[in-house]
Amino acid sequence: MRPFGAVLTAMITPMTDDGAIDLVAAARLAEHLVDQGNDGLVVNGTTGESAVTHAPEKAELVAAVVDAVGDRAHVVAGAGSNDTVHAVRMAEQAADAGAHGLLVVTPYYSRPSQEGLYQHMTAVADATELPVMLYDVPGRTGLRIAADTFDRLADHDRIVATKDATGDVAAVAAHTQRTGLAWYCGDDSLYLAMLAQGAVGHVGVATHVVSRQFADLTVAWDAGDHGRALDLLRSALPVVDALNGAGAQAVMAKAAMQALGVVTNRAMRLPNVPASDAESEAVRDVLRAAGALDLARSAR
Repeated sequence: MRPFGAVLTAMITPMTDDGAIDLVAAARLAEHLVDQGNDGLVVNGTTGESAVTHAPEKAELVAAVVDAVGDRAHVVAGAGSNDTVHAVRMAEQAADAGAHGLLVVTPYYSRPSQEGLYQHMTAVADATELPVMLYDVPGRTGLRIAADTFDRLADHDRIVATKDATGDVAAVAAHTQRTGLAWYCGDDSLYLAMLAQGAVGHVGVATHVVSRQFADLTVAWDAGDHGRALDLLRSALPVVDALNGAGAQAVMAKAAMQALGVVTNRAMRLPNVPASDAESEAVRDVLRAAGALDLARSAR
């Protein structure tokens, strides 16, 4: 039912002030997220600035996170590129570094045909023995995975799940029934709606802060307490909006983690720039109103 756990955070990649990846901070962040209710983590994804990190860094990050929490959570490594050979190489390096699974995004920018998309994802799935979560995010890639392509991909032994960031909630029920794939919501605000359509879990950004609410929401849903599940989602929505509303999830998630004292700065690599002081203060205000700052202080 849940091959990669129920609640996974698409983890930011902590960096030093000069832009180097901070592996110590990454391990600390991974431990914090698992302590807060995540039973899985995605590293080297979009929120992890995968477009601007390099192969050795990606492998080192996977190894550091696996070493920190690999006995307590599923560690899923991004293996996404619009170059199939590059994506295959990333998959192989992630496997060597100890990843438990792969996240394979639709090739971006080049917008291949559905046949090209199928062959790309199959090539990555063939490259290792790791289970694969597909990632359908047309808002970033310009290409959606078609229903019959999902059907073909679902026949692959190692393709077991999908992260759905299409926003098309109504399609989930038919997709899950037809393919048998485990469906993961990829949009924080739509988690409860996708659970109602047959999703099994969530890969989030706001879960950097509200993973406990999302974990409790999942438990409530499984128990049939749908009213409590809705209350929990509503309680998380201000944080969801603060981290996602401007469309700069990695930027705002880093600002939030700095505000909580989990990372020491909000450094980014270009073309992303760090949140401004005003943006960071706005995020802090939301966290303060949500009680997250008080919880962070009590945990230290």
